[in-house]
Amino acid sequence: MAAAMLKQTRLTILLSLNAVAILLAGIVIAGAIWIPKSGAIVSERSDVDGKVENTGSLLDPEGTAETTGTYADAASGTHDRRTSGGVVENGGLWGIDNVTIYQTADIDICIDESIGNLGDMYWQTSNPNVIQAFYDGARTWLGYQNEQCRYPKIVGTGTTVITAGTYDGSRRDTLTVTVIAPPAEQWKREVLALVNNERAANGLSALEWGGTCEKAASVRATEIIDVYSHTRPDGSGWDTACPIPSSGGRSGENLAAGNGAVSPETVVATWMASVEHRSNILNGDFTKLAVGFEFRPDAQYQTYWSEIFSTY
Repeated sequence: MAAAMLKQTRLTILLSLNAVAILLAGIVIAGAIWIPKSGAIVSERSDVDGKVENTGSLLDPEGTAETTGTYADAASGTHDRRTSGGVVENGGLWGIDNVTIYQTADIDICIDESIGNLGDMYWQTSNPNVIQAFYDGARTWLGYQNEQCRYPKIVGTGTTVITAGTYDGSRRDTLTVTVIAPPAEQWKREVLALVNNERAANGLSALEWGGTCEKAASVRATEIIDVYSHTRPDGSGWDTACPIPSSGGRSGENLAAGNGAVSPETVVATWMASVEHRSNILNGDFTKLAVGFEFRPDAQYQTYWSEIFSTY
């Protein structure tokens, strides 16, 4: 095959309140973080008085960095787990009795979407060690409606009974919610499958699981808990985690964290909505993908993801 070429590229970092996007043109790098703006927490038995926001303004670029690398040629369906649906009995709000959700708050809690004109409502939780309270609105950017749904503030695993009702007494219902830990290894493989769905829809071949960079992807997901950057905590570049072999190759990195990345479906959708991250996912040169995932309930953004694409 052709001799290895030396490529020198420039990395420009753009930061916003909702996204950080990074693109490197020779060795492709892309990364982003989706940061939830703080919203008021609704205390038990109190009415809501605001909304969860998901917009932010763009900040000035935060500097540049340079890197070099070698390159050599190498010899879906929709997922919807909302809690609405079914026949609502007189005075009820849910058509189901119980639901199981992940500790990452992968869904919002929604009343039956067929019910309208509810007016002011209260939301209560029987076990604040599982769901402590509710944000004062829904995550509309994940497809939920403020009129029907609330974003749960999950603080632990276990079971709680949610009670919701209208202050005029016309509607009141309970729902048992069981919260379980996210299945990290399963979710990593689901991300690979979802990425391959996107590639297939664009006429590209499927990626294999990147065993060479598997450990590195897990390391990077852990490192960005403390330093969200393509620069590692020791000051080295991200690509030192899974170096390009001396024979040449190509690699790229996507990062994500926060409440726009609470499940495989949401994190892939978030990456696909970003031009820079999408370019990694739909890069025809890459042949392998390793995925890292860390869930830390006590960390600032709780859910942390990395993707390392490679040709080796």
